[in-house]
Amino acid sequence: MSVLVSFIIPHKGREAMLIETLNSICTQSFSTGEIEVVIVSQNKTVSASLEALKERLKLNIIFNEDGNTISHSRNIGARQAEGKYLAFLDADVELASNWTETVYNILTRNQDIALVSAMQINSEGAPPLERIRTALSNAELDTNVAFLPGRNLFLAKETFNKVNGFPEHLMTCEDYYFTDSVSKHGGLYYTSKTHYVHIGEDKAFVPMFKKEIWRGQSNIASIQGRRIGIREWPSFIVPFVITLGVLLSVISALILPLIITFALGAMTILPLLAYVFRLKKLTGSEVNVLHCVWFYILYFPARTIGTLLGVRGAVSTSSHKN
Repeated sequence: MSVLVSFIIPHKGREAMLIETLNSICTQSFSTGEIEVVIVSQNKTVSASLEALKERLKLNIIFNEDGNTISHSRNIGARQAEGKYLAFLDADVELASNWTETVYNILTRNQDIALVSAMQINSEGAPPLERIRTALSNAELDTNVAFLPGRNLFLAKETFNKVNGFPEHLMTCEDYYFTDSVSKHGGLYYTSKTHYVHIGEDKAFVPMFKKEIWRGQSNIASIQGRRIGIREWPSFIVPFVITLGVLLSVISALILPLIITFALGAMTILPLLAYVFRLKKLTGSEVNVLHCVWFYILYFPARTIGTLLGVRGAVSTSSHKN
C-alpha cells in the first residue's frame, strides 16, 4: 500500500514530548491508506526510544543544521514526504485517535476547503494560563477562519506546492504567513469533530511573557509581501496602544493636570477591559477574571517589546531582498 498521509514534524531539544506525539500517531484509526512520519531534527543524535518507534511507524528521521528556521525544517520534510496529503505537527501535540480520519474526510469531501485543523483541548489538571490559551485557540469552531496556528495542519501536497511552502525567512509567525497563502486556494477550516492536546502549552505567566517577546519579533516581517485583513490589524495596534497608554498615564500623573491623566487612563483601560471581557466570556467559569487581566497585562507589553526588537530584523530582511 502506498503512502497516503505524511506527518511532518520539525524537532529540536528534548524528545519526551516528541515521543508522546509519535505515540498518538501510532493510535490513529485511519484505514484509508498508509501513514508515514518524517521527523526533521536539529539534534545531533537519535535516542534509543525514538529509534524503537520504527517498529511501530514508517519513520524517516532527517537531520537539519542548528540555526535554520522551523519553516526550513518543514520544507525539507515536505520535499522528502511520499504522501499525497501532508500533516504538519509540532513536536509537542497529542492527537485524538480519530484525528487523521476526521481531517482527511473533511478535506477530501469539501472542494472549497484547502486546509483543516482540529480544536485544542486542555490537558488533565490544566492551570489557568493553559485554559486561557485553549479558549483563545477555540474562539471560532466549525467554520472557516482567517489564520491557523501551525500545531496541526492538514492539506494536500499539491496545495503546499502551490504556495511554495513555508516562509523560511521568518523566525516566528511563519504559520500565519503560510496559512494566509493557503487561504487564496480555499478555506481554512477549524473543526471540533476531533482534537489535540498541546503538551508544551504555556503553563506559567512569567515564562509566557518571555516567549511572547520572542514570538513578537517576526510580527513586522510576517506582514511583508501579503495582504493584511481588517481583523488582523488589532493584534498589531492594540498592544502598542495599551502599553503606550500605561506609560503616558504614569508620566502624566507626575507632570500634567489630573484631568489629562484620567483621560489617558480611560483611553488605555477601555480597550483592555474589552479584551478581558471577551476572554472571560470565552473561558467561562474555568478561569477567574484576575487571571484574564494578568494575562493581558503581560501579553500586550511583551508583544510590543518583541515587535520593536523585530523592526531591525524586518528592515534587514527587506534590504537583503533588494
